[in-house]
Amino acid sequence: MTNPRQIAFIALRDVHKGAYADVALDRVLRKFKLPDSDRRLATELVYGSVRRLRTLDALIDQLATKKSHQQPPELRTILHLGFYQLRYQERIPPSAAVNTTVELAKENGFSGLTGFVNGLLRQYLRLTEKSPEPLKLPENPVERLGILHSFPDWIIQVWLDQIGLAETEKLCEWMNQTPTIDLRINPLRTNLEQVETALASAGILANRIPHLTQALRLTSSPGGIQNLPGFAEGWWVVQDASAQLVSHLLDPQLGEVVIDTCAAPGGKTTHIAELMQDQGKVWACDRTASRLRKLQENARRLNLHSIEICTGDSRNLPQFYNIGDRVLLDAPCSGLGTLHRHADARWRQTPESIQELSLLQKQLLSHTSNFVKNGGVLVYATCTLHLAENEAVISGFLAENPEWQIEPPAVGSPYSVYSTPQGWLKVWPHRWDMDGFFMVRLRKTNDSG
Repeated sequence: MTNPRQIAFIALRDVHKGAYADVALDRVLRKFKLPDSDRRLATELVYGSVRRLRTLDALIDQLATKKSHQQPPELRTILHLGFYQLRYQERIPPSAAVNTTVELAKENGFSGLTGFVNGLLRQYLRLTEKSPEPLKLPENPVERLGILHSFPDWIIQVWLDQIGLAETEKLCEWMNQTPTIDLRINPLRTNLEQVETALASAGILANRIPHLTQALRLTSSPGGIQNLPGFAEGWWVVQDASAQLVSHLLDPQLGEVVIDTCAAPGGKTTHIAELMQDQGKVWACDRTASRLRKLQENARRLNLHSIEICTGDSRNLPQFYNIGDRVLLDAPCSGLGTLHRHADARWRQTPESIQELSLLQKQLLSHTSNFVKNGGVLVYATCTLHLAENEAVISGFLAENPEWQIEPPAVGSPYSVYSTPQGWLKVWPHRWDMDGFFMVRLRKTNDSG
């Protein structure tokens, strides 16, 4: 079977039963071998339909007599695929989108409803001829943005409270883009020019990224990452630009002891080792052994030898007390800064899960701060844009631990562009065209022990 729409349908059927979108898609793509162009279409249809779920449901609600949640689940999925192509895929002719969706209904047990599917999609097309926006939207700005850009109201509200309506809309638009791929080159094995040349010879275009000395952004579709020049040689690793900022803020030095407390899968651990020229000791701690194996694979490929593995929960590792020159806490978080990369994350997180994460983050910060030597540095980082997981965690910690203080980037430092008056760094994706991140560098000023 090589029909990309049928493959997308199978993956989406699994997603609506609870599977993660990337896992469901990977499973079905492994089973059926597709040409690259069909593979790309299936991927786009799956991630797009999951991202735009609320908008697509709103269209069914508006046009059909039965609401989306009253439709048979598999028929709802087929309608999502049809509406997604009509609304968001300019390269697919409307007639092709309608006809293939009708075929999909026929092939998956809905022969008797092909007229309904055809009629609903054509009704939408007629509306688009009359108005550039056929979707009826509520007046309430939170609901309007939530339906138009397909986010839960509570996430819209979280952003609205911080950056206002106009910027929240820009952020929503940014989060619905197909994500880019950034590389971090390994300066111990190569340099930017060499990687740029090798990629260009393979027909892959790449741009440098301001303020980041090791970063390249791929601007054309690379196909399989492992097949790109320099992968096997350890010339580079995939890591988003804003994640690369974190290790630069930590600023590890040759010969130091650095502890990465939530290290897997190891993007920042390997970056720390590179910045130390692989001289010193980098402890990579994580409680999940299988994810640490991925870290070890990357370290081997990059030919890094200064990394030591420690399997365990960083809330219970007393052997590290007072031994770290620098400590990184890249805390587990809701990922609200990376929703474009994780299509279903917006539907999986809830205000309740944020509160649970905030509690975990506070515990981790409280425990891992003990790993830092007197005069040492701790960097706290998350890829979320929620005050409860970022600013509130840090403010609470500083109120209880007066011996710690924020160390903002130096004036004139390339990273000061992301700095806030409080001294922490906040990367808003729509402003900087990279994943959303929060990071702060703290220094232990005297020994309270």
